[in-house]
Amino acid sequence: MLEIVLIFTIALTPPLVSLWKWRQTERTVGARLLAARQSASLRRLPAVRGSTELYNPVLIAQQVGDATCRFNARSPYIRCAVNPDGPCEGCRHYQKRE
Repeated sequence: MLEIVLIFTIALTPPLVSLWKWRQTERTVGARLLAARQSASLRRLPAVRGSTELYNPVLIAQQVGDATCRFNARSPYIRCAVNPDGPCEGCRHYQKRE
């Protein structure tokens, strides 16, 4: 009987430890994400005719392509959804962002 209990305990220990660590990590990451969201909301620039992220100079500096285009991906790697490789000058898909 003792052998069965020992085997049962040894078999259940790794999953229980894993579950405990997973929950602990989830709580830590959740707290960090909440703190990051609150911090980011405090650093946002005031809106100038629309969404604040369109006028954030840090985000605009990281973009490639024309920031005034509706299809701009707002990414440092891809110019836009329609014409990812560019160039933006003279693009027939250009639409001014509203």
